[in-house]
Amino acid sequence: MITEDEVYQIGVITRTHGVRGELSFMFTDDVWDRVDADYLVLRIDGILVPFFLEEWRFRSDSAALVKFEDIDDANAAAVLVGSEVYFPKALTPKDIYDDELTWRMLAGFTVLDASDAIVGTITSVDESTINVILYITRPEGGEFMLPAVEEFIRDVDYKARTLHAEIPADLLTLNL
Repeated sequence: MITEDEVYQIGVITRTHGVRGELSFMFTDDVWDRVDADYLVLRIDGILVPFFLEEWRFRSDSAALVKFEDIDDANAAAVLVGSEVYFPKALTPKDIYDDELTWRMLAGFTVLDASDAIVGTITSVDESTINVILYITRPEGGEFMLPAVEEFIRDVDYKARTLHAEIPADLLTLNL
């Protein structure tokens, strides 16, 4: 049985594509392609279930079409729509981020404050302007923005998928 601490979320299945069982997959990390993984893990009815990849192709830098083994028609694929997609931590090499580090890879990371309390989870990253913005969802709900600047970000642990930040109190009170 796969447990929560063995995986981390990398995206969600958003819709079916065509009649062959392909699915549209919105991802925050393309690690499965960079390590040539055989499977992804989906949350089905609260249970983490491995699905073996038959083929995939990228549609953009955050979307792909995936085809899982034994999912051969639109009806079988429709059952998976809305499923969260996870990747096994054990298959993620320690050095995978050394050469290819981008801000987008921080999506899904847990944000911790100076006292190691959980502030939230990075849900998206906006790199469209010179000022990179991290969108963080609080555990109790609500979202705030954190500029990705050296003054705020103290440490990033890619293996643990955490970002340690010193966040000004004024930013924490702002809601989107």
